[in-house]
Amino acid sequence: MTYCVAIKVDAGLVFCSDSRTNAGVDQVSTYSKMYHFNINNSRQLIITSAGNLATTQAVIARLRKDIKDGATPNLASVENLNEAADYVGEISVAIQEKHANNNTNVSFEASFLLGGQIDQETPGIVLIYPQGNHITTSAHTPYLQIGESKYGKPILDRILKPETGLDTASLCALVSMDSTMRSNLTVGPPIELMTCATDSFFMQHSVFDADNEYLRSLTKSWDKLIVEAFLQLPPVGYIPPQEG
Repeated sequence: MTYCVAIKVDAGLVFCSDSRTNAGVDQVSTYSKMYHFNINNSRQLIITSAGNLATTQAVIARLRKDIKDGATPNLASVENLNEAADYVGEISVAIQEKHANNNTNVSFEASFLLGGQIDQETPGIVLIYPQGNHITTSAHTPYLQIGESKYGKPILDRILKPETGLDTASLCALVSMDSTMRSNLTVGPPIELMTCATDSFFMQHSVFDADNEYLRSLTKSWDKLIVEAFLQLPPVGYIPPQEG
């Protein structure tokens, strides 16, 4: 399984993804699910993926080839993020259909989070579904998720607002990932975190391995603080049953 989250706040963008693709009893496989496209330092695009690994790798390979070959369209030529999402979605659907023709017993579906900034366009994030259509963030929901999303959602709903700072949004993404890893062993490190301040066109990329000291400290602190907060909640008072 996979978990990826992308956050859009006024200060910039945050992307976080795990790297586990298989968690069998005797085999654990990891692949990066985060891909960075820096084009002429005037457009920064990040893609994270979930779903069939063959599909996602084929999509990324095609995107890179189209840029190299100067194909029309490609990520270097699209005018905005909406066009980029349409383009990625069309490639994804075509590759899924190609694979499905050879094997109808396997799901080749894949989902993508695509975000970044193109020239002076406002930074944004879109979620591209397996069917090729896509949605974007809103002021009320400034984040998007793919993969095993339910465990890491509560912290995002409680903390994130458009005015949230980039550092706080990054911490929120990591806590969301930690909550997911705690409840689902098929999601696991290395954890990748990428941030980009609005109009900076510079991506800060960090990788946290399983034995990373900060990641361990974050997990321990979050566990402790949750217990402390829980113990301070008002007790449930006994309410006698109503007669009649």
